[in-house]
Amino acid sequence: MSTYPVFPIVPLAARIGDLDVAACSRRGAGPRLREENQDNFLLIDDAGNAAWLHGQHLQRQALAGWPAGHARLAVLDGMGGHGHGREAAEAVVAGLLALPPCRDGATLERHLDVLHARLQHAFADCPGPRPGTTLTLLELPADGAPLLYHVGDSRLYEITRARATPMTIDHVPATGFAIGGLLDEAQWWQQVHGEHRPQLSQAFILGNAFADPARLDDGLFALAPDGLPAWLAPLADRRTIALRPGACYLLATDGLWSCADPYGWVAQWPQLLGGHADAATLLAALLDAYEAHPPAFFHPDNVTAVLLRVPGPPAAEETVLPVA
Repeated sequence: MSTYPVFPIVPLAARIGDLDVAACSRRGAGPRLREENQDNFLLIDDAGNAAWLHGQHLQRQALAGWPAGHARLAVLDGMGGHGHGREAAEAVVAGLLALPPCRDGATLERHLDVLHARLQHAFADCPGPRPGTTLTLLELPADGAPLLYHVGDSRLYEITRARATPMTIDHVPATGFAIGGLLDEAQWWQQVHGEHRPQLSQAFILGNAFADPARLDDGLFALAPDGLPAWLAPLADRRTIALRPGACYLLATDGLWSCADPYGWVAQWPQLLGGHADAATLLAALLDAYEAHPPAFFHPDNVTAVLLRVPGPPAAEETVLPVA
């Protein structure tokens, strides 16, 4: 099997109504690359044209019967340390390709719970620990609000000209400590967004350690508002979101910020993505800046991103005034 993904250097571009979308997946940056790309993504546009990776090769297919106007975006990060990480991510993508379009969160959650249980059974005989993958997904109904579904430590960011704001909670030990009252808000932000701590407390197929920290539970544990500290409650795992005019939305795996200075690097994103170019050009600029860092800055990891750009002028409070 080739260790090099067949994927365009220029990000893959698509349109979803008036939304501009781009996707790209890479083994990493610099000379210290992983042996294979265990990340994956799924892009289904509003005409049912799908793109994803299989065997590290780009795949395309027109989905029969896909309803006009509906779209689905997702990023996945297979857990390489558990073995079969790439295969786990590919299996979830295959399940998402077969998943019927969902117009409400309850239906989406029900289908994904069934897929999670089915894939646990399918991977039960794999040698070694049970594999897993992150899943950060946006379901975009033609006539409804976008639906977010999140498992793991990949993220969704909202990026305006003023700031980059995470819209998901990492499923990591620090989050469990915060839920238990053992970390305050500042400590949680520092450990999750200011440091490199590649350890998961929950993954798709794998299960979760939130329900009982002493063991791995088979099911998925939704971080809902009523079980979270007040300062994390707005970032619940499964909810509708609003797309703001003039903003970009970035779904990405953690290789994009697994570095020596996550805060400083993410703080550059508004400038890198604040132009009026198309999504593919903006994503290429972000990845070029990622590649330009010294090799010691980023930890070796795969990087996958899907960028969604919303048309329109930014909100008044986001307008950047010229420097006098």
